[in-house]
This record gives sequence, C-alpha cells and structure tokens, in this order.
Amino acid sequence: MTKAVVFDIGKVLIEWNPEPFYEAHLGAERAAAFFANSGIHEHNEQIDLGAPFRETVEALAKARPDWAEAIMLWHDEWLTMASPGIPHSARLLAALKAKGVPVFALSNFGRETFEIACDAYPYLRNFDRLFVSAHHGLIKPDPRFYALLEQETGLAGPDLLFADDRPENIDAAAARGWKTHLFEHPQGWADRLVAEGLLTAEEAA
Repeated sequence: MTKAVVFDIGKVLIEWNPEPFYEAHLGAERAAAFFANSGIHEHNEQIDLGAPFRETVEALAKARPDWAEAIMLWHDEWLTMASPGIPHSARLLAALKAKGVPVFALSNFGRETFEIACDAYPYLRNFDRLFVSAHHGLIKPDPRFYALLEQETGLAGPDLLFADDRPENIDAAAARGWKTHLFEHPQGWADRLVAEGLLTAEEAA
C-alpha cells in the first residue's frame, strides 16, 4: 500500500527548458556547441551539490571567455528557463495534501535556485518533507540520496510512489523497491494516482 508520494520538481511541477532558451538566443547549432563545449552542465551539477550559484557561474564565465556571455545567462535568466509552472501537477500535489497523503520532494536543485523557484511557485513549499540535493550534498541517481529519504521518513520500498522525468532516476528508485512513474505529462501522473487509489478522478482533474 502506498503511504507517501514523492515528486521530482523540474519537468514535473515546473518546466525546465534550457535547451530551447539557448536555441532562441544562439540558434540551434551554436546552442548545441554551447552545451557540448562550455562545461555548463558539469558546473550546474556542482550547484546542485551545494556550490554557490552566482560565484560558480561567474567562475566558469571567467574561465571560458569565448562563452562568457552565454554562460552568464544561466544565472541571469535562470527563472526564464524554469518557466512556466505545471498547474495540473500543482493541483495534484494540493489534492494529495488535502486528503492527508504525505508528500515529499526529492529533487536536484541548488540552494539559491530552489529559493528563486519557491518565490515564483509558492506551492513548492507545500511538501511535508523536502529533500533538495544542495541541502545534503547528494544528487539523484546516487542511491544514498534515496536512502536518506527512507531514513528520514521511516518509509521504504512499496510505501513510496515516486514520479520523475528521467529514466535513470526512476531506475534508481525501482532498484530500492519503490513504486515509480516515469513522468511525461501531468494527465498520465493523474491517472496513476487514481489507479493507486490515492485520488478519485474528480480530485485528480
């Protein structure tokens, strides 16, 4: 029996679209080169592990002057890339809370970027427990991050139903016996919550 629901945040509760953003600013070919050669993904992983947001982006911009302007957009236009919210998913979170189902977040996020997101999307503060990677120095799909949630909540295996948009993160949860849902769109997640008996069709609308 499912005792708690675990949400990823990016691409589940809010959008996360850096590729289209950079394609619009740089063109498709130069954007592809930016992601392949600038080191932005590796530095963003460090931010998700707890490195300071502005300082980390600025350090990369100084190290890569050929990409400096584009790199700084990662900081200056971060919220544009993390937009818009996903209202149906937010309603599902609220509906679960209203029924007394414990809801947790397990998400790769920087300290500062998470606060920016919460200010823009206040429903991100409505979880019973937040497991944000930068707060713990652990990121998905590291099994230790999932184990931390289990230790902190006292729940494990099929007690937990987890939605995430990345297959590797789902696989890591499934390896621990969690129930999982690969998130592709909010209606599919709504249908799964109904199938699990956690919400009625009306509550999941």
